[in-house]
Amino acid sequence: MEKKVNEWIPEEQTEYISLLGDILSERYHTDHPKAFVHTYGCQQNVADSEKIKGMLIEMGCELTEDKEEADIILFNTCAVREHAEDRVFGNVGALKTLKRQKPSLLIALCGCMMEQEHIAEKIYKSYPYVGLVFGTHVIHRFPELLFHAVTTGKRTVERGTDDGKLYEGIPIHRDGSFKGWLPVMYGCDNFCTYCIVPYVRGRERSRESAVILTEAKGMVQSGYKEITLLGQNVNSYGKGLSENIRFPQLLKSVADIEGDFWVSFMTSHPKDASKELIDVIAENPKISRHLHLPFQCGSDRLLKKMNRHYTVEKYMDIVNYAKERIPDLALTSDVIVGFPGETEEDFQQTLDLIRTVEFTSLFTFIYSPRVGTPAASFEDPYTHEDKARRMGELLKLQEQISAKRTAAMVGKVCRVLVEEQAREGVLNARTQGGVVVEVAGTPDLIGTFRYAKITEARNFILRGELDGVTE
Repeated sequence: MEKKVNEWIPEEQTEYISLLGDILSERYHTDHPKAFVHTYGCQQNVADSEKIKGMLIEMGCELTEDKEEADIILFNTCAVREHAEDRVFGNVGALKTLKRQKPSLLIALCGCMMEQEHIAEKIYKSYPYVGLVFGTHVIHRFPELLFHAVTTGKRTVERGTDDGKLYEGIPIHRDGSFKGWLPVMYGCDNFCTYCIVPYVRGRERSRESAVILTEAKGMVQSGYKEITLLGQNVNSYGKGLSENIRFPQLLKSVADIEGDFWVSFMTSHPKDASKELIDVIAENPKISRHLHLPFQCGSDRLLKKMNRHYTVEKYMDIVNYAKERIPDLALTSDVIVGFPGETEEDFQQTLDLIRTVEFTSLFTFIYSPRVGTPAASFEDPYTHEDKARRMGELLKLQEQISAKRTAAMVGKVCRVLVEEQAREGVLNARTQGGVVVEVAGTPDLIGTFRYAKITEARNFILRGELDGVTE
């Protein structure tokens, strides 16, 4: 019989959580040991950390933002770029003194970096004071692994044990009170030649829609004003499920939940972005007028080399349809500069695409080779200086486009979600297209919808005035 992909967290993990309440209290001589959890990388990592925090709280721990007072320090790591890995190594190295001062301190590392064998070996050999290491596939076993590390005093390492299942029922402690992440699927089947994600996150697994909708309804009832559906490629949602459902239907179902909130999602892969998806966005006012559609490169030759499975023509077809159906749509994208073998002609084709689309903003990266990916062995005749020059040219172009787009918004009235205090007397709000608007106001407005008249435009943000209307 085929094993069910979606399963509930094993009962034994709940038993470990119960046991750890007393064990940690005795170890640290307090009813509420303090835990510091720091997340690197994407929103999927943030969602994973919310589960880890939920389990720690169930064990009786109290969360802290101060490493100095923590009894447990956990870093949830990212492997997408070398810079993120270097930051982790630097910050883990800085904990050596803290561990020497507080021998009972437990240091744990988890996440995508830990699923890479060469990284796990480096941690084991070079950082002997790290007591617990585990990968992305065993987050549901965190209580068991922590129990073993604490009760035996031995270093515990668990990675590379993907059973292909997806576990529900893990306690969650959400970081925000009005903006929340809601994973709908995990893993990736695309195997872009530059990307480590399929190797560290595993193959695609979708959550059952009923579980997602129950969680979404709970978030709305708890007062969440924006729910972001997460997946490495949300447009692949539904593959492997027994129910006949795809992402556009799921998105519509979430938007149909009663309540005043926005729904957003990330990330869409261009090869799977459908006109049906665009139609669902256009027809549902709760769904954000923001589409993040990473094109990575404007050269068909390099897109094939990247294993992206689309052409510039196909990309532009969905973009043009989206612009036609949703005139106020904000388009953002990821761009890799300096992919191995990128010529000046390839790069100019990328600039041409940016000029044509006129993105609201871009997330840009100089190519970073990842051990274990095909692209890491590709011939690359260009220097870092060549790539940095190209990056500078690209950023200058996008700055001009962003300035033009924001200037066109002056005088308009937009519904915004007030998100945070920028500085004394000034709040950051965000439009449904994801553009930041600075407004005057007091902190009690945070977490509410307001209307703002745009009075001034800068390159990437706007300034506006609240009119006091909430509906």
